[in-house]
Amino acid sequence: MSQLPHGFRQIRMELAREKEHPEGSRNFGYSFVAPLDAAGRIDPVLWTKHREACRVVKFRPDEADEVGHLVRRPGGSWAFRYDIAGTDDDEAGYRFGDERFEVGEYVSVHEDDEMHTFRVVSVE
Repeated sequence: MSQLPHGFRQIRMELAREKEHPEGSRNFGYSFVAPLDAAGRIDPVLWTKHREACRVVKFRPDEADEVGHLVRRPGGSWAFRYDIAGTDDDEAGYRFGDERFEVGEYVSVHEDDEMHTFRVVSVE
């Protein structure tokens, strides 16, 4: 990431506690690159200039990692998109534009018709 402008970070989120995972799980999550402003929020201006650099990896046990992009959808919402040319649904971040991506914060992602909460475990 040394060639990226100041403000780009590698963010790792892991599944927080939920019914099927009462302790959460470090094996379910996302790792993605995004430009963050001084408040820890995604910077849409910097994202527009360097959107190809904003990649995401979705990881799950016993499954191949899915690699995609952080995208900004019409209306300004953010999502993870793995099928750039196809019709697969995006995984939408709930209010990602308002979220602060700092260690210990909780972030929700809508995937497979369900909302799941993830904890930010690292921002580098």
